Amino acid sequence: MTKLKFAVLPGDYIGPEVMSEALRVLVAATAPAGLELDYEIAPVGGAGIDEQGQALPDSTLQTCRQADAILFGSVGGPKWENLPPQEQPERAALLPLRKAFGLFANIRPGLLYPELTDASPLKSERIPEGIDIVCIRELTGGIYFGQPKRTTQLDNGEYQAIDTMVYQTSEIERIAEVAAITARGRGGRVCSVDKANVLETSVLWRKTVVNYFAEKHPDLELTHMYVDNAAMQLARDPNQFDVLFTENMFGDILSDEMAVICGSLGMMSSASLGVQRNGHGHPFGLFEPAGGTAPDIAGKGVANPCAQILSGAMLLRYSFGQEELAHRIEAAVRATVTKDGLRTGDIAFGREPVGTKAMADAIIARLAR
Repeated sequence: MTKLKFAVLPGDYIGPEVMSEALRVLVAATAPAGLELDYEIAPVGGAGIDEQGQALPDSTLQTCRQADAILFGSVGGPKWENLPPQEQPERAALLPLRKAFGLFANIRPGLLYPELTDASPLKSERIPEGIDIVCIRELTGGIYFGQPKRTTQLDNGEYQAIDTMVYQTSEIERIAEVAAITARGRGGRVCSVDKANVLETSVLWRKTVVNYFAEKHPDLELTHMYVDNAAMQLARDPNQFDVLFTENMFGDILSDEMAVICGSLGMMSSASLGVQRNGHGHPFGLFEPAGGTAPDIAGKGVANPCAQILSGAMLLRYSFGQEELAHRIEAAVRATVTKDGLRTGDIAFGREPVGTKAMADAIIARLAR
């Protein structure tokens, strides 16, 4: 029996609740295919701070290094808000993990089922068929990692802060390749987002992207858009895009905007892929829901597990090459929500909401059909 070895980092508040349901769904999907899940659970975020004094304990990092992928929950919350910024669960856990494993490509599907258009802040007539796009964000370069990065006091008593945006040609080319591969499996259209009318890094970004696609992927449709216009166009007509990709900070903003127009964060999954290959010959990746820890509903059994379940499907697809099983999970989630009409509170819209476990039970039942 083939083993799929990965680390499970449930995180905080609703993180463990939805993670346990995602693992049940993964077992239900993989066991009939002769696959065995070989995972180890480790603390991260606030749980890591409480247990071992670090948002990313050394033992947790070691567990991840011994695995072929990471299934991540959500971290942070009010309990740890008063810690110094560099010790906050989000910053002190996720950024070191991205650095340790070279997780340079964040892939976030923007998927809104037609039956859930009422969840979107956009008017239904703008998105009658729902939304189906992908945002790809460069994750380890740009202003979040560039040096120098410091705050100093000037001679006149004022404080001055400096962040540095840095990109190299190779960093741009490798994220362009991810965008191209993604588009080739979809509609074949790529929109590169930059600010080439202002920023030197964006001038290099656009020039590099143009040259790379001309040489490597001339058959794909490549367009360019300034980031301010892209933000507006996402809100006006999201389906004009197929695959859009951009640098780190722009991607952070646009992917969150995309999550909002797609309705509930409880339905949004993501994958962060690294440069290294795992024992199965696929990219080492970290897979997590796009939403937060939702402290207000933690422990009530009402959180939507779909984003975590769909992140598990992405884990199967990207880090273990199990495309068919990933598709089966995605189809089961969709059928449960749309055909069976089961909804957690965030997407209920007048229906009687079901709880976290009941939603997972229904998805598992769909898988068994």
